[in-house]
Amino acid sequence: PEPPEGGWGWVVMLAAMWCNGAVFGIQNSCGVLFVSMLQLFGSAEDKQLAFKTAWVSSLSMGMVFFCSPIVSVFTDLFGCRKVAVIGAAVGLVGLLSSSFVSTIEPLYFTYGVLFACGCSFAYQPSLVILGHYFKKRLGLVNGIVTAGSSLFTVSLPFLLRVLIDSVGLYNTLRVLCILMFILLLAGFTYKPLVSDAKDKEGGKKGKFRFPPEKKICNFSVFKVLSYRIWAFGIPAALFGYFVPYVHLMNHVKDRFGDSVPEEVLLLCLGITSGVGRLIFGRVADYIPGAKKVYLQVASFFFIGLMSMMIPLCHIFGGLIAVCLFMGLFDGCFICIMAPIAFELVGAQDVSQAIGFLLGFMSVPMTVGPPIAGLLHDHLGTYDVAFYLAGVPPLIGGAILCFIPWVHERQKLKERAKPVDGETTEKMLENESPLVLDATEKPVKEMESGC
Repeated sequence: PEPPEGGWGWVVMLAAMWCNGAVFGIQNSCGVLFVSMLQLFGSAEDKQLAFKTAWVSSLSMGMVFFCSPIVSVFTDLFGCRKVAVIGAAVGLVGLLSSSFVSTIEPLYFTYGVLFACGCSFAYQPSLVILGHYFKKRLGLVNGIVTAGSSLFTVSLPFLLRVLIDSVGLYNTLRVLCILMFILLLAGFTYKPLVSDAKDKEGGKKGKFRFPPEKKICNFSVFKVLSYRIWAFGIPAALFGYFVPYVHLMNHVKDRFGDSVPEEVLLLCLGITSGVGRLIFGRVADYIPGAKKVYLQVASFFFIGLMSMMIPLCHIFGGLIAVCLFMGLFDGCFICIMAPIAFELVGAQDVSQAIGFLLGFMSVPMTVGPPIAGLLHDHLGTYDVAFYLAGVPPLIGGAILCFIPWVHERQKLKERAKPVDGETTEKMLENESPLVLDATEKPVKEMESGC
């Protein structure tokens, strides 16, 4: 049936908004948790403390994206509601178990793997289910849902700082479990809409059939050259992307001490990221075809430039300005991911295309922050780490510049193929009457002679 464009869909929208906020609010606030982990688990003798601790947050964000292709398969097989509820439950167990560890190493599994995998399984169905309830208003609904991430990113760092100062890191993680429990309840609202009578019959019989292998993992998207470039260029740009989120708080503490409220920087990132999603999402509607990629090129250019400017800011106000611009173009990069995927591979394959891309993104986002922590441990400062973090976005942006040109050439080739087929058919049609005339003429002459 046609999507109802409302009704229960508004409840689903609010649940999906909470999911976006809880998952990425916690992930983006990892800088506050990172500083607390350094103080709790660190010692003056450990010369690789920042490197070891950075792996916790880095693994967590990386696993959220790494699991995306797997989650898309499970969502197709078992439905949005089951996958989201089980994912939230696993995330709750991972976060709760993280509050009972006594050293940093167990956090690699409890927080970096278990909690993150649960978040990934809870997050992706929240985007898929929206298409069941909305079509005409899907753009508006997606905007509201993704704004949940910005809303939590703005408010959560201040809450975390108050909680850590009041009750410590362990109890703070237990308080965050409340967010995951609400997320578990939110998953039950993802009521699937039965598409046709066959689905109803299948549901009554209780039979479960695996779809064909090609349908489960659609590797045909990699036949599209422009998508292959995109799937390579985006991860190449993201080696330094997550570094500021993890290390910026500690960098501010090293440079300015406790005299400045470093959480304000995450506030700036969150606010302008939300504004960027609204502004550039609307701008993208007016840019035709694959040329939307140029918005991502511009966003990577500014993100790389702002990362390089962080060490140059010796005034806290300068860092605020840098974070405002970085958040704005971060929102630009995120909000046009789906429109670009739609342009490159079409509506039928867009879900798998995004799933594969998010999986590729997990590697650079996991590796970048620990390398920055290693540089800090050896050099005693984050300056070189932030300079180097700005290089990959510039390289990735340069790679993406080729996509519109390649995509246009592909479209021209595809248009040429049916034209050639049509002209061949027309030639055959034109030739057939001549053949008939040639064969029929002697018959007519014989008839007339008789």
